[in-house]
Amino acid sequence: MKTEELNKGLNKVQELIDSIEVAMITSMEANGDHRSRPMQTQKLDADGCLWFLTTKTSHKTETLKEFPQVNVSYADKQNQSYLSLTGTASLTDDPEIKKELWNPIAKAWFPKGLEDPDLTILKVQIKDAEYWDSSSSKMVQAFEIAKALITGDTYEEGEHGKVTL
Repeated sequence: MKTEELNKGLNKVQELIDSIEVAMITSMEANGDHRSRPMQTQKLDADGCLWFLTTKTSHKTETLKEFPQVNVSYADKQNQSYLSLTGTASLTDDPEIKKELWNPIAKAWFPKGLEDPDLTILKVQIKDAEYWDSSSSKMVQAFEIAKALITGDTYEEGEHGKVTL
């Protein structure tokens, strides 16, 4: 059973994902290098899984089969909101999941729609999440930074939390 603290953390993660939408998914290449790619988040489910539409024939998909450990990050500089997730990627061709995640904009990448043979689903089971969210206005942030500089105190950046699933 999920604790109240875990639920609160997952709600914050959901709030940040909903507001940022596009993630950078970082995976490891065969030579040990890391590579990041932007992906549109389709859904974060109640079990802590992220869902994305992707292509079967991409280099990314082949790499994820061999090296499924990923980092998924979100950044909104304007609102000073950041989210970093670690997890394990897997692929599925479940037609029901495809139908659930499908949206009309996806047709730009998958012209044949749900029947596109290159359409597959990328699922990331989240292991850990860490977020930073300074929802204060820019003026409040500037004041707090100035106060820290004058007083010698450390600037408190806003809400910070970790969630482990």
